Amino acid sequence: MTTRTEAQAVSPGRRPELDAIRMLVVIGLIFFHSALVFATEGDFYVTNSETTEVVTVIAGFGVVWAMPLLFLISGLGARHSLQRRGEGCFVTERLLRLGVPLLVATVLLNPLPQWLRQRASDPGYDESYLAFLPRFFDVHVELDEFPFLVQGRYFETGHLWFVVLLLTFSLMLACLHRWLPHAPARRATDRMAKAVSLRRGFVLLPALAFAALCAFAGMEEDYAGWHRWSYLLFFAAGFVLATDTRWRTAMRRDARTAACLGVLLFVSAAPGFTTVDDPFTQTTPLAVASRALFGAAGWCLVVAIPGLLDRPGRRPPQEPRTPPERASRRRVYGYLAAAVLPLYVLHQPIVVAVAYAVVRWSAPIAVEYLVLVTISLTLTLTAYELLVRRTRLTRFLFGMRA
Repeated sequence: MTTRTEAQAVSPGRRPELDAIRMLVVIGLIFFHSALVFATEGDFYVTNSETTEVVTVIAGFGVVWAMPLLFLISGLGARHSLQRRGEGCFVTERLLRLGVPLLVATVLLNPLPQWLRQRASDPGYDESYLAFLPRFFDVHVELDEFPFLVQGRYFETGHLWFVVLLLTFSLMLACLHRWLPHAPARRATDRMAKAVSLRRGFVLLPALAFAALCAFAGMEEDYAGWHRWSYLLFFAAGFVLATDTRWRTAMRRDARTAACLGVLLFVSAAPGFTTVDDPFTQTTPLAVASRALFGAAGWCLVVAIPGLLDRPGRRPPQEPRTPPERASRRRVYGYLAAAVLPLYVLHQPIVVAVAYAVVRWSAPIAVEYLVLVTISLTLTLTAYELLVRRTRLTRFLFGMRA
C-alpha cells in the first residue's frame, strides 16, 4: 500500500534550476577566490599589495548562501541516489566519485598553493617545489579535528574541504538510512510537510536552528565562514526536502519573503562582523548576535534562491527556439553540468598560480582582478577540456562518469 508521503515523493527527474545553481556557484568560485587576493581581511595564499574592504563585504554576502546551497542540493541528490541504488551501491559510488578525486587532488594539486604561499610571504624563500613536497606530506592524525583527521604544519585539504565533508555526510547518511526505522521517519516528514504546506513562513523556521548553531558553536573561517557541522544541517535539510513535493511548493510560495528577510538579516549582521575583533569565535553579545543573524540569513537565502528559480510549467516569453538552437543550448548545459566537480577541484590551484604572477604588476585593482579572473577561468576550462575530459582514466580520477 502506498502512503501519502510516498505518493507525493519528489520524482527523481533532474531539476534544471538546481543544476544551474551548482554550475553558477562553482564557476563563481573563480571570481570569489580571485577577489580574495585583494581583500583587506583574511589570509589567502597570495595577497596584493593594494587591497580594498569592498571585497570583504561582497565576499561575505557570497559565503552566506553559496556553499550552503551546494550542500542542500547534494542532500537532495543523495535522497534520489539512495532510493535508486540502495545503501551499498550508494557508498561505493560516493567513494569512487568523491574519494578518488579527493586523493588525486590532495597529492597532485594541493601542495602548489601552499608552496606559493611560502614564496609570496617571504621574498628570501628559495626552496624548490620538489624539496617542499616532503614537508607538505609530513602529517599526523588528530581525532578531535574530525573529519579532517590528517593534519600537518604545511599539509591542508584546502578548497577540498567541501569534498571531505560531502563524502563524510554521505557515508553517515548511508549508515543511518540502513539502520534507522523508516516508518517513523516517513510519518515525521509527512507531518512536517503538511504543516509547511498549510502555513506560510513555516519553511523558514529552520533558520532558528542555524542561528543557534552559529551563535553558540561559532564559525570557522577555513570552511567559508560556516561551522563545519552547519553544513551537515544543510545536507540533511536537502535530503528531507526531497521526500515530499510540498516542501518544494512552499519554497516557491515563500521565496520572495525569504529573500527579503535574508538580505535584511545579513545587513543587520554586517556591523558586528566589521567591528568585532574576532566575530567568528568571540562570546561578546555583539559577536554572538551577529553570528545568529548570519546563520538565520543563510537559511532564508538558501530557501529563496531555488524557490525564485523554480518555476515549473512557465513558458518563456520569447519565441520558441529553433531545433539547432535548442540542441546547442542542451550541449552547453550538459557540458557544464558534467564539469562541476572537476572544475571545483581544479580551480583554486590555478587561481593561486595566476595570482602569484599578477600581484607583481603595478596596475589598478580593477585591472588586475579582471586579468586574474579571465586567465584563471580560461585555464580552468582548458585544463578540464584537455587534461580531464578526454580519457576514461582521467574522467574516473576526477569523479566523472565514464
